[in-house]
Amino acid sequence: MMPALKNVVAVDWRSGKDRCYFFFKDSNTYSRFDIGANRVADGHPVEVKESNWGRFHTHVKNLRFGFATTGIAPDTVGAIDDDVLWLFYYDKGVPMVCKFDQDLDEVRGLYPVSKTLWAPLLPYFNRIVAGTWWQLVGHSQAFRFLMNDGHSVAFDYKRKHILLEKIDANSWPGLSHYKDRIITAVQNDRTFADSYYYIFLTNNQYIRYNIQRNRAESGPINVDEESWPGLLDD
Repeated sequence: MMPALKNVVAVDWRSGKDRCYFFFKDSNTYSRFDIGANRVADGHPVEVKESNWGRFHTHVKNLRFGFATTGIAPDTVGAIDDDVLWLFYYDKGVPMVCKFDQDLDEVRGLYPVSKTLWAPLLPYFNRIVAGTWWQLVGHSQAFRFLMNDGHSVAFDYKRKHILLEKIDANSWPGLSHYKDRIITAVQNDRTFADSYYYIFLTNNQYIRYNIQRNRAESGPINVDEESWPGLLDD
């Protein structure tokens, strides 16, 4: 029997070659999916430890969601075009975020969400299962978050504006029938074509969502050796 894709958090990687990572919280392991090669890297999944995820490694079991950005809220340490992975988790009941520098491949800091630009997410934190940078012309500071209760949140961090909306035919065309099955999601930021948001569902399925067109371009597709080679390997 093929393993079930569950209790997993997917995140994107913007530095260097396109890839995404899947954290399997039950086993404290992760897999790197290389988009160019269209398969999981050899030798994966591997154990999450300090040598590969730095100070964040002890928090994987409490990871909620994560996503990458480029040049968002630069600090005095990094460059203006830093590629950063934001990993959101709980530590002793406190919502936290790890700022992981993808260019340097190291943790830059672990912060309470309340002390960061993501503080407006706090009322929704325990319901969010996925988030991504929603890069559209004129909306480069926008983010969208899927929740486990049939709703989503749009966040414009420059204006500090939050919009709570139902997942329906207007807000997420093509997704509403599956809103109660979402477990995680990850963006494929394609340079010369529309970017896709892969929304993973229960029962080892996913939906391919077009960000620029704001619509699902597929119904549920099975996660298997054809669609995501190596992802379900133990």
